[in-house]
Amino acid sequence: MFADALAWLLDPVNWSGGKSIPTRVGIHLLYCLGAVLGASLIAVPLGLYVGHTGRGGVVLVGGSNALRALPTLGLVTFLYLIAGGGTVGVLIGLIVLAVPPILAGAYAGVQDVDRGVVDAARGMGMTGAQRLWRVEVPNALPLLVGGLRNATLQVVATASVAAYVGIETLGRPLLDGLRVLDYGQFVGGAILIALLAVVLDGVLAGVGRLVVPAGLRLTARSRSRRTPPRRREMPVPVESGGSTA
Repeated sequence: MFADALAWLLDPVNWSGGKSIPTRVGIHLLYCLGAVLGASLIAVPLGLYVGHTGRGGVVLVGGSNALRALPTLGLVTFLYLIAGGGTVGVLIGLIVLAVPPILAGAYAGVQDVDRGVVDAARGMGMTGAQRLWRVEVPNALPLLVGGLRNATLQVVATASVAAYVGIETLGRPLLDGLRVLDYGQFVGGAILIALLAVVLDGVLAGVGRLVVPAGLRLTARSRSRRTPPRRREMPVPVESGGSTA
């Protein structure tokens, strides 16, 4: 099977034309970037606001997480039909699915900031906006970038279902392979999706290293390596059985 997938990937026929592998990778990538960008414009400001003010965090984040239970294919198809075809409905569906991890990352990042640091900033006379942008957002960057990475991986996998409505994403080899029982094409398409996910995750990991201060990375690393102290075992008293007179 993997030999057939390799043969399909190396076939020159699949690398030229309007339905070639590069074309489908480009379309798939455009949908992913558009969905993550659109979701970020919605979820990041909302998550920062809710995390900063503490108003409605449980309801909002919990409600957005409930969106993850929606059937992906049904949601994308429904929005595609509502929008009258085209790419708008598919893009909206992908944005809806990308909002929860980004919103949760932004909210959790602000909430995870040490309250002592925030109180110190308040004591220095900083306004709410200054505390948010100078203290909370820089400290929230690790979790915020983590939310973006989770959303990107989810969208890369989800964008494959756009092939069901006729869009030439990397889901097309999966559908065509299943229809004609060409498992080499099916596995080849799955490999391309996995490789795209790994590449995008690596790019975002590099971006995280650039935007997250080194001190925060060291702190997060030390927390992850920190092990809880071992509990001392108390000696169990042993009753000595003696003879009674």
